[in-house]
Amino acid sequence: MSVLEMKVPSPGESITEVEIATWLVKDGDYVEKDQPIAEVDSDKATLELPAEQSGVITLKAEEGDVVQVGQVVCLIDMDAAKPAGSAAPAAEAPKQEEAPKAAEPAKQEAPKPAAAPQTYATGAPSPAAKKILDEKGIDASQVSGSGRDGRISKSDAELAAVPAFGGNPITATGSRSTTTTKLSVLRRKIAQRLVSVKNETAMLTTFNEVDMSEIFRLRKQYKEEFAQKHGVGLGFMSFFTKAVTRALAMYPDVNASIDGDFKVNYDFCDISIAVSGPKGLMVPVLRNAENMSFAGVEANIKDLATKVRDGKITVDEMTGGTFTITNGGTFGSMLSTPIINPPQSAILGMHNIIQRPVAVDGQVVIRPMMYVAMSYDHRIIDGKESVGFLVAVKEGIDNPVEILMGGDERKGLGL
Repeated sequence: MSVLEMKVPSPGESITEVEIATWLVKDGDYVEKDQPIAEVDSDKATLELPAEQSGVITLKAEEGDVVQVGQVVCLIDMDAAKPAGSAAPAAEAPKQEEAPKAAEPAKQEAPKPAAAPQTYATGAPSPAAKKILDEKGIDASQVSGSGRDGRISKSDAELAAVPAFGGNPITATGSRSTTTTKLSVLRRKIAQRLVSVKNETAMLTTFNEVDMSEIFRLRKQYKEEFAQKHGVGLGFMSFFTKAVTRALAMYPDVNASIDGDFKVNYDFCDISIAVSGPKGLMVPVLRNAENMSFAGVEANIKDLATKVRDGKITVDEMTGGTFTITNGGTFGSMLSTPIINPPQSAILGMHNIIQRPVAVDGQVVIRPMMYVAMSYDHRIIDGKESVGFLVAVKEGIDNPVEILMGGDERKGLGL
């Protein structure tokens, strides 16, 4: 008998354990080689575990178990034959057992016990309930009883609210159930990182607003031609990414991190783009975004976002960013203070776009406006640099043709 012991592979450097998030097969199932058999959560990503060989699987770990890299999580009997035919007979078996069970309640319903004598009058409180209502100063006639014949129980009295200014008390009438679920190892790690950022950095946030009029015009004018030539849509993120890489070149300390008593400056811009996926927020990285065209940024973001949503993003693709852009505006956020993604020193938050009246050349006009926020680590970035950086981003968004495209919008868009 040839049995393969499947061990947890290493998802990436520095990861020593994972959590079995979901088994995609059942104990005793026949699996094919390379078939996904489980989803595992690390502290950085959710990954699929494929079967290494074909055969009958025996599970050695439960969902929710935290297992070490290299630990055996299942066995595959490679000598087992692949089952042939349907499993109809097995499926019919339960029907034979269900018939007598269905008849049992009917037999038990025939003899009904005699009604118990009513102890309290309809709608009257029990002694314990009456005491509670008296202490609260609530009239029993104002409380709906959930007991037999509308009797007011002790719990009804405890839930009854004291009337405000003579109004009727409020009682809980809907569902009051609760559900407790264990946080995934990914969500727990995110929580630890966010708390550590708040505790270990001197985080500050500065705000500004940008006028999206020119970007709206460019997208409307060139979106079809851009999509036909490059195979991707012309979105907002390419403009913001180009504006950010320009601003990082102007203010290099924003593109730096702290390592103990040292400051590390990067001569490249690896931009982390926050993407919402089924397992939470992920931050895949655009490598050397400063060298990318508008089409290159859009194509790379589309590819990484698809991998996040399909659960196929790798740890390497989410490691090593130098600056993060997050867009809460896709969910309707007007303003926020984004939290730094360590070990980075700054993050830019985009928000929703609202048609607002603004003053332009002494006239009130309606423009599509967006608030932007930059959170930064004050230990390494001074207020002057943070404000200057955000103003530089604003310049690129307000006037993309001159600032980001060198004055030639068609050439700038690669058309």
